This record gives sequence, structure tokens and C-alpha cells, in this order.
Amino acid sequence: MKNLPIALTLIISTLLSIAAAAPWAQTLTKGNKNITKLHFYVHNLDGGPKLPNNTVFLVANASITATSPTRFGHVDVFDDLVTAAPDIRSEQVARVQGTAAYAGLQSFAIALNAHFYITSGEFNRSTLGVAAHITVMDRSREVPVIGGTGAFRLARGYCLSSIYSSDFATGYSILEYTIYVVTHSHEIVWTGA
Repeated sequence: MKNLPIALTLIISTLLSIAAAAPWAQTLTKGNKNITKLHFYVHNLDGGPKLPNNTVFLVANASITATSPTRFGHVDVFDDLVTAAPDIRSEQVARVQGTAAYAGLQSFAIALNAHFYITSGEFNRSTLGVAAHITVMDRSREVPVIGGTGAFRLARGYCLSSIYSSDFATGYSILEYTIYVVTHSHEIVWTGA
């Protein structure tokens, strides 16, 4: 078990060195462990209540939200498109659905609960769940993978997310995600059906 962190570091380093033209989902097997790397883009449209194609909607505000400099108590629900490339017309590979609650009284922070529902490729109909505290102004964020379903049963891992592009005037932003998921091959019972 002492060599497990070293082995995982070597495997992850190998995954990071794979060319940019690689597919959005790759799995590396080492012994009875699979490490899957998913790389994709989330299209988040929060342009206000008047836009018909929004993917983010307000569900609640606290009594102090209107006067809070951190939007404390503001809760959104979202259902965003996930694509293999930054262009919204590229291959759809998933949807990400969940809630974002502004939970910092003194800091601009979000309590995030999200589920990636894979809609393409070998992991079609599998899910990955993430939950985390996110500091909104951070350029890069690390979020833990807390589990999954289908091919990702008993999964653990983490994802790195960053803002790929953002247009404050329209409320449209593209978030880049790279997710590393560890599963044990003997624990996966998945038919894909």
C-alpha cells in the first residue's frame, strides 16, 4: 500500500502527457484498478429570466441575499450541456445537473452539488457525482468525485475545472473539466444497457 500513491502519480503523469487530440474519455488499467480520464467542456447560460435558452435558474434567495456582497443564500439549479470540444456544436457527451448555493457570508463561495450524466461513448448512461466548496474567483478549482453509477460504481477521484471563456453581458460561460476517476475492475458490473 505504501507504493500506491507513487503508482497513481506515475499513472496520472502518463495520462497528462497524452496529446491534446486524444478522445474525451480514456481508461488506463493497472492491476485491478482503472483510471479513467474525462476531458470536456460545460456550457453554462445564466442570462437572466427573460432568455428562453437558459440552463441556470434561480430557485431561492435568503432574506439577506439582496443586501449581501457575496450573494449569500442565492440558490440556482442548472442543467448544462457538456461537449467534447469548446464549440457548443461539437459532440455532446454528457449533461451536468445540480445545484449551486452561494454559501459564504464573507467570501464569494458556492456549495456545489453536481452530477455528470454521460450520454455518449462507452460510459453512456453512467454518472459521476461531485460535491464541493468552490471559491468563485479562483481561476482553477479542484473538486472531489464522491461516487457514481453504472461503469463508475464505487468511483473516487477528483476533477479540475477552470473558466475557458466567459461573457458577462450574455451570462454565457464555458467551463473546462478534466476528471480523473479510479475504479476497481473487479467491482464494476456494467452491461451498458
